Amino acid sequence: MATKRMKAVTGGDKPLFIPFITAGDPSSAATIDIALTLQKAGASILELGIPYSDPLADGPTIQAASKRALKHGMSLEKALKLVPQMRERGLTIPVIIFTYVNPLMQYGEKRIVEEAANYGIDGFIVPDLPYEESGDFAELCNQFNLSLVLLVAPTSKERIVKIAERSQGFLYCVSSLGVTGARAQFDPRVYEFLQTVRKASTIPTAVGFGISTPEQASKMRQHSDGVVVGSALVSKIGELEQRLLDENKRSEALLEIERLVSSLAESEDQ
Repeated sequence: MATKRMKAVTGGDKPLFIPFITAGDPSSAATIDIALTLQKAGASILELGIPYSDPLADGPTIQAASKRALKHGMSLEKALKLVPQMRERGLTIPVIIFTYVNPLMQYGEKRIVEEAANYGIDGFIVPDLPYEESGDFAELCNQFNLSLVLLVAPTSKERIVKIAERSQGFLYCVSSLGVTGARAQFDPRVYEFLQTVRKASTIPTAVGFGISTPEQASKMRQHSDGVVVGSALVSKIGELEQRLLDENKRSEALLEIERLVSSLAESEDQ
């Protein structure tokens, strides 16, 4: 069962565009401003990554972002508290927290779900939480009207169907095996996989891992209901780090981010 915000977004005909950023990269204030910029540029849902020292699913670009955020003192608790500040500033799109099992368990599953519900967060993505072990956390999210978005990779059709039945809000399709990161091209077999997932799912499907150009986003959109863009955006944030940290230069840096994201979001309608 998706939250009201998730239903409002995924229930329409507009393709999903889901950008990923790391909380606290390069600062808390910049993260809030970036989130609002992403909404302005056409984001459907915001994927907010929690910086973590051992991010198994993340490639070098997002690992570097985690290191920058941790260096500046970001934590899971502080990241969650950024969301109500975003809401106060006018963020209305759903926010999905991207984190890993270890910090989730250390923080406390019930505690994080309760706080997420109170802070205006809409759900979670936990990439190292296997389908077989996700039932309890999915039920806990359900109790608080939050979505647990599951990842599905190329596997047996039977397993794809099971994952599709449990995922909430949308179904995150992994475009290639391995970690996140921009890719020049994709294995042609990914499109057959996406068609299989789309037929099995009763909720929207979004493709992530490696999408970095408008052309790739447009191509993936032909086989899914939207795309997730992470490394390309996080890389741009890394390039703009010093200007984002400078309040006098942040606005011009945000314009660069807006132009990048708009080009990727607009490709969805082509």
